[in-house]
Parts: sequence; C-alpha cells; structure tokens
Amino acid sequence: MRVSTRSIALFLFTFSPAASFAQQSAPRSISLDEAVRLAQQNSPATTQARNALRVGRMTVTNSLSQFLPSLSVGASAGNNNGVAFIQGKATPYVGDPWNYNKGYNAFLTLFDGGQRWFNYRAAQSSLRAGAENDLLQRFNVALSVKQQYYGVLAARETEAAAERQLEQAEQGLRVTTARLRAGAVIHSDSLRSAIAVGTARLAIITAQNNLRSANASLTRLVASKGEVTAIAADTSDVPRIALDSAVIERLAQDGPGVRQASAQLAASKDAKRAALTNYLPLVSMNYGYSTSKSSPDFDWGGGPASSSTRYGFSLSLAIFNNFGRELSYVTAQVAQDNAEVSLRDAMLASRESIALYLGAFRTATQTIEHQLLQIAAAEEDLKAQQQRYGLGSASLLDVLTSQSALDAARTGLINARLQARTAKAQLEALAGRELK
Repeated sequence: MRVSTRSIALFLFTFSPAASFAQQSAPRSISLDEAVRLAQQNSPATTQARNALRVGRMTVTNSLSQFLPSLSVGASAGNNNGVAFIQGKATPYVGDPWNYNKGYNAFLTLFDGGQRWFNYRAAQSSLRAGAENDLLQRFNVALSVKQQYYGVLAARETEAAAERQLEQAEQGLRVTTARLRAGAVIHSDSLRSAIAVGTARLAIITAQNNLRSANASLTRLVASKGEVTAIAADTSDVPRIALDSAVIERLAQDGPGVRQASAQLAASKDAKRAALTNYLPLVSMNYGYSTSKSSPDFDWGGGPASSSTRYGFSLSLAIFNNFGRELSYVTAQVAQDNAEVSLRDAMLASRESIALYLGAFRTATQTIEHQLLQIAAAEEDLKAQQQRYGLGSASLLDVLTSQSALDAARTGLINARLQARTAKAQLEALAGRELK
C-alpha cells in the first residue's frame, strides 16, 4: 500500500511542537548567584539552621549567666476578717485586717564541682556545631539550586540540539522528496525521511517538557511567586578547578560536615564531665530582705513597717537518688561514643566523596573534549553521506546512520557538561567554599 504525500504532511503536522502546546508567558531569567541567594534565604533547611543558631547563642548566654546570682522581688497584700472558734467560743478577728509584705531575694551557687563551667563549654561547642550546620545547609541548598539550574541549561541545550536535528531532517526530507519525484529513489526513502523529521520534532517536544519541569523545580527552590529560568550565558563555559586534588582533599577533610561532627564530639565530652559533677557536694549562698506591715484600711503606701534580713550558706550532697546520677552519666557517655563514631564516619565519607566527585569531574571534562571531536567527525561524515546520497552512491540508511551518530554525540556533550558542572558543585558543597 502506497502512502500519499498528503498523509506524510498530516503526520508531520501532528508532531509539530507548535501544534502540541499553546504559547505560555516567558519565565523571568535570573542569574545563578541570585538563584542561590534566594534559595538560601527562603529554604526551610537554611531557615531551621539559622533559627537553631539563634537558640544556640542564647544557650551560651544562659550558661554563662549561671555564674551570676539569681535575683527576685515580690510584694503581696491580703485582708483577714471574720470569726474564729477558740476552745468552742466564737472569737471575732482582732487587729488590722490589711497586711502587706514586700522584699527581695538573691541566690548564688558557690561550688558545683565545675558543672556550670562544663555546661558553658558544651554550649559553646554546640554553638560551633550549629554554625557549621548553618554553613553546611547553605551549601547543600546551593548544590540543589546549581543542579536544577544546570538541568535548565541542559534542557535548553537539548532543545537547541533537537532543533538542529530537525533542520537537518527537514533538509534530508526535501532532498528525498525531490529525488522521489525524479524517480531516483524508492518511496520508502521518503517515509524514512518523514519519520526522521517526526523523531526530531518529538525530541523538541521532550526537551521543552524537560525545560518546563526544570523551570518549575527551580522556581520552587528559590521560592518565587512567578516562574523563573536560567540565563543561558551565565554558565556557558565548561567549569574548571585551578586547585589540585591534594588541596581539594585537605579542604574537604576540614569541611563543614567534619567540623560539625568534631564540635558535637567536644560538646558531648563536656556534657560527660558535667554529669560527673553530680557526685560532688553543692555549696550555695542565699540572701533576703523583706518588710511587712498592717493597716485598718487599704493603704499600699506609707505607715510603720517591720523588716527582716536573712542570709546563709548551705551544703548538700545526694547520697542516693535512685540511680539518677548514674543514668545521666551513662547517657552522656553513650552520646560521646556516638559522636566519636559520627566524626569518624564523617571523615571517611568525606574521603569517599572526594574520590567519587573528583573522578566524575575529571571523567566529564575528558568526555567533553572527546565529544567535541566526535561531533566534528560526525558532522563531516554526515556531509559526505549527504553528498554521496545526492549523487546516488549511498543509501538513505547511510545518511540516517550518520545523523544518529551526530545526534548521539551532541547528547553526550550535553550530558558531559551537566556532569562536570554538577561534580564541581558537589565538591564545593563538600569543601564548604567556592572552588575557582
């Protein structure tokens, strides 16, 4: 059964990108730096890390304030009236019905075995861990934004490659159609050319879908009300790293993840020392001053008042508290053991990630150079096959094979660029700094 030219035209229209999707408003283009800044500002992870850092600062202040005396003031007023039964006889209340009291008190711990000092040091170490976690979360968010930003660029590059593929397929279809009319080729050649055009248009539609999805993900990361997209020229160059692998490995071994685990270990050690002080006596001092007076009427102000001053020292030592001290010490010791294991694992994970990301970056950069050569060779081969096909010395299958090789080389180049950009961003997140 022969397929008419009208059927081929209908087939090509059906796979036209313009016929598949309605035009949408263009998203706003933002730079990579702006996208990272907005995401770090609005991300739930970075917001939680900043809030935890605020709590950590106040915890340090609270721990330091334990070395100061606690102060309190108070005042009260009361009315007493009625009848009291004394030895079975009703005796009316005698005296001024209104009573007033006011005063202030101070309390200071003189000796606690160093518990306040160890708690203060533990709070400082926890604050450092919080600061490293804040840095770690900011770079993790930056990594997510960069990956999505580069995904937008890759989708856009894929769309451009598909458009180039469509141009070449349409050119081949025109040549095939002309030769078919001249009777130089069989009808199946025109069908294969039409299929090549449809495949290219499907590739454009797929790339446009991927671009829309990547834009939506980037918009969510930066928490923008309107849709945003990447600037094509913002990261057009292939990423380079001037530092050698030894320097990068040292940076990663001292990255925010390792420093956070180290600070958490220091905090757990001080918490363990603080738990040991529960076995020591507690020495404290207190001081108080109060006044009281009575009045027949409500009179908060003047009038004669009695006063009292008291101060004293106290010493206390828990002999047995139902193994509460033992529980506190074992809990602190377990926390220290867990922190030591976490630090060791963080250092090993950093070393593993360095090997993985550096290897991926080097492979991707070498692949980029290789794919550029592949594209150049595939373009020359396609030109030669097209010329031979025009002269009748090659079949359409040879042309389509060359076209497929060129498309595969372009796809490989796009993927290699994406992998190189992503690997560099992963190394930066691991080291906690930008790598130039």
